[in-house]
Amino acid sequence: MRFGDPQALWLLALLPLLAWLRGRSGPAPAVTFPSVEIARRVAREIAPSHRGSLATALRLGALGLLVVALARPQQGLGTADVEASGIDIVLAIDVSGSMAALDFQADGKSTSRLDAVKKVVEEFVADRPNDRLGLVAFAGRPYLVSPLTLDHDWLTSGLERLRIGLVEDGTAIGSGIASSVNRLRDRNARSRVVILLTDGVNNAGKVSPLTAADAARALGVRVYTIAAGTRGEAPMPVTDRFGRQRVVMTTVDVDEETLRKVAETTGAQFFRATDTDSLRRIYEEIDRLEKTEETMKHFEEYRDLFPWAILGALALLGLETWRTGGARRSLP
Repeated sequence: MRFGDPQALWLLALLPLLAWLRGRSGPAPAVTFPSVEIARRVAREIAPSHRGSLATALRLGALGLLVVALARPQQGLGTADVEASGIDIVLAIDVSGSMAALDFQADGKSTSRLDAVKKVVEEFVADRPNDRLGLVAFAGRPYLVSPLTLDHDWLTSGLERLRIGLVEDGTAIGSGIASSVNRLRDRNARSRVVILLTDGVNNAGKVSPLTAADAARALGVRVYTIAAGTRGEAPMPVTDRFGRQRVVMTTVDVDEETLRKVAETTGAQFFRATDTDSLRRIYEEIDRLEKTEETMKHFEEYRDLFPWAILGALALLGLETWRTGGARRSLP
């Protein structure tokens, strides 16, 4: 049993005040008698004075039931067991210029690393409906896209808006880790996780990746690291001085050793994604690793009871009207 709008029950506190005011003023005269003799006959035939008190009680009772109806009483019809993970996850995504490399595939066509990551991460988010998820992007510095939230629609909309060039270029891996860990430091979740994806070498920011990893370990945060992109060379779109775009092969490098040490320091794992399929498998593997489900019971369906309260109020008003009508019919 619960109330859908319990705040409405505060209106019940007005009923004693109404009863007191009614008792002070008394009912207004309903009929003016031209003769004292007529009034004397009516007084003998009308019921004693407690009739007015009973009518007031019926009206106040009806008003109370209407207030209860306004509060929407509900009865639980059954319970269901649901799984809740108890995990807080911050997704840290590199948006530096090298993430524009076209060495990933989507729907059979070449796509940028960033677009492939956005699609796979969106699938990851959809598979974790009971987690609080946050999103941090970083290039030359990190910036918060979405705080930890259960509103995954909001997070997904922020993910879709990610693009290269929102901040100065560079790859601040250490600062990205530190910013992500800072979002988790005061959380009381059973498990706190950062999933960091980058395709480069730390070359910006004020915090080294290993220093940030030590801080994460001290706070009990695991940092999974993903190195994205092919090895050696990758096709990169460039714009020449005449404004024309073309694709050239560019040497790419990612600091796998540092990323591996970060993961090992925090008790997590390092992964290498060289294409869209391997990237998707990595997020699926992390999804399996970070499952600490607990069962909790909750009412999944409720039945509204306010119609019964309204019927009760109408019944009291009907009784009060019937009694008042009986008194009037006794007049000569």
